[in-house]
Amino acid sequence: MQKYAVIVAGGSGIRMGGEVPKQFQLLKDKPVLWHTLHAFIDAYDDVQIILVLPENHVERGREIASQFPTHRIRITTGGETRFQSVKNGLRLVDSHSLVFVHDGVRCLVTPQLIRRCGEAALEKDNAIPAVAAIETVRIQTNDGNMPIDRNKVRVIQTPQTFFSNVIKQAFEQPYEESFTDEASVVEKMGVKINLIEGERINIKITTPIDLVVAAKILEQKK
Repeated sequence: MQKYAVIVAGGSGIRMGGEVPKQFQLLKDKPVLWHTLHAFIDAYDDVQIILVLPENHVERGREIASQFPTHRIRITTGGETRFQSVKNGLRLVDSHSLVFVHDGVRCLVTPQLIRRCGEAALEKDNAIPAVAAIETVRIQTNDGNMPIDRNKVRVIQTPQTFFSNVIKQAFEQPYEESFTDEASVVEKMGVKINLIEGERINIKITTPIDLVVAAKILEQKK
């Protein structure tokens, strides 16, 4: 089956600080986004990548993409929200296929996890990687806050993987603030979401300390 990876790197990265968005900052002498693209190129030799970028950083993205087989990567621009950015990317999915949607700054994702998501989606219609919460968790209430059972809490990751007809239909729905990831959009249509085991190292680069942690992980992997 045809495979597409919609890699969403359309954010400004304001929590990271500085003028360069986090997806273009260097990690072990390569842009964060380079590591993400490399994982998907390694995972499948037939995956087509749709890279969603901020409009004013398209050229920077093209420069990174040029280091890979260019016939496998297409670039489009993002929107004001993640929802709109993913929707823009999905417009380039033009055949029935398996679609991986991935945060461009989850640069430590492994080819093994990508393939496991693909295999699970083929078997159970979708696959959402998640890891168990390891810290004590409390939830805000009208009266203050209260503890919840962390054994029942799962921290959601990407790539979130669906059949193209399902996810494209889901993104025709009007935007809601509750749409914080692709699973929440698809679930709104009444689709049951299938969680699979994610990876602890599949962190999202959000703040400067995350770059330090990611660099250390890459050193240990080598």
